[in-house]
Amino acid sequence: MILFPGTKINLGLRITEKRSDGFHNLQTVFYPINYSDILEVVPSDKFAFSSSGVVVPGKQEDNLVIKAYNLMKKKYGLAATKVHLHKVVPSGTGLGGGSADAAAMVKLLNRLFELKLTEKQMEEDVSALGSDCAFFIRNRPAYGEGKGELLQDIQLSLDDFQMLLVIPNLTVSTAQAYGQCKPLMPEISVKEIVKMPVAKWKDHLTNDFENLPLIPEEIHEIKQQLYDAGAEYASMSGSGSAVFALFKQQSRIKLYEKHRMIWV
Repeated sequence: MILFPGTKINLGLRITEKRSDGFHNLQTVFYPINYSDILEVVPSDKFAFSSSGVVVPGKQEDNLVIKAYNLMKKKYGLAATKVHLHKVVPSGTGLGGGSADAAAMVKLLNRLFELKLTEKQMEEDVSALGSDCAFFIRNRPAYGEGKGELLQDIQLSLDDFQMLLVIPNLTVSTAQAYGQCKPLMPEISVKEIVKMPVAKWKDHLTNDFENLPLIPEEIHEIKQQLYDAGAEYASMSGSGSAVFALFKQQSRIKLYEKHRMIWV
């Protein structure tokens, strides 16, 4: 079985409160985009994992795909599988590639072993692996609160816009970013702001991470260049290094030859 996990962008990200467990409460809108890794799972006599494509940093046993399998095996008594992950989405970009892979693994195991889990059950299972993992079970626009795991479906379509991803050759530490943020409840919720016309988002829809000292100046320069090129809206995604922009129509942009650029 093969699945394309997908990725997401964050439309706005406001850090509203420091929690007693050390995490933060937030407001954001998760929006799925067509930029994806590839995950294959087949039955096997013993568990095996392999990967190709973009190198995933860290120890193999820390990969969220393996963690998802171990979680599901322990809870449901699963047999062994052979897993291959072709990695396309770089880590540290704020696009949720690893979280999407974990959710895809849960969905594939649900199908392969006919567990008959509901979407709600799969969301609860995968939430143990990361705050934004649950979003990728349904993979449709959602307003997120709590740590990002409390989701409400929203009616939102960006089909009338062309979206450009700019992925610099750098990463931003999520842990360090959250460590520098100063929680503040916004006067208008992100959920209400995204109901405004996209042309107004520039003045109202903000990502709290963008103004932190650890954010490289290069990211701010990319964002400004996207606006100079005619973007209706541009922003970092989550706490990562990727910058996305919404254009009324696709155009040739030659400003970022040293960065990866993808129309999605």
